[in-house]
Amino acid sequence: MNYVTLNNGLKMPQLGFGVWQVKNEGATAAVNKALEVGYRSIDTAMIYRNEEGVGQALKNTTVPREDLFITTKVWNSDQGYDSTLRAFEESLARLELDYVDLYLIHWPTPQYDQYIETYQALEHLYKDGRVKAIGVCNFEIEHLERLLKECDVKPVLNQVECHPHLAQTELKAFCAQHNIYLEAWSPLEQGGDILKDDVIKAIATKHNKTAAQVILRWHLQSHSIVIPKSVTPSRIEENFNVFDFELATEEMEQINALNLDRRRGPHPNEMNNR
Repeated sequence: MNYVTLNNGLKMPQLGFGVWQVKNEGATAAVNKALEVGYRSIDTAMIYRNEEGVGQALKNTTVPREDLFITTKVWNSDQGYDSTLRAFEESLARLELDYVDLYLIHWPTPQYDQYIETYQALEHLYKDGRVKAIGVCNFEIEHLERLLKECDVKPVLNQVECHPHLAQTELKAFCAQHNIYLEAWSPLEQGGDILKDDVIKAIATKHNKTAAQVILRWHLQSHSIVIPKSVTPSRIEENFNVFDFELATEEMEQINALNLDRRRGPHPNEMNNR
């Protein structure tokens, strides 16, 4: 496992396990398998409705709590200072944990303009030691600029949709400039066209790896944190086996050239669902 050091000094696995769209009852088995394979970072959220299932897997494991890195998120309908603090306590109870390692704002929801006071609630939790680090999801540069100007604690990361068809080049550069990690959700484009791309397939054949492993390796070598999701045991293992090869500079450049700035999910400025 590769680890990165966040801007507050906390170490985080560069490869984690996501449970978006995993039903509560399926989350326990999936996380059990992920922990068995060697994942130590688990990413969930209130809106996934599977924090209880994740919590059950964490109770089952023999991995010490200090070796785990658990992330959850506050949903749009809970934004606001007091409601965020309340939502955090509810998430903590469902996970059956004393603290989480990382707490994130799920979307900026600019229509409601509450992300500053929401983030101030995260700062309160961080200063109280209830969370080890705080950050955001789906923030565009304009949202990050305002956060950096109006809040005290710099976010450790920004979790956004990112894959070779949406390389997020400008956002990556901004985050790097401010020592904020970019964390990729939907890193395999939700199993989309990118897995069938001829460039990816040729590189995969050369390394005797799968297309998914090549893409995950691209994320890692792009200095991003990445959280692939699967409920299939063989794929959970496959996605983890990306530390025994390295992409050459020209291979990285070939994959970079596949960028289409094409999203599978909503644009953050338009995602205001509550």
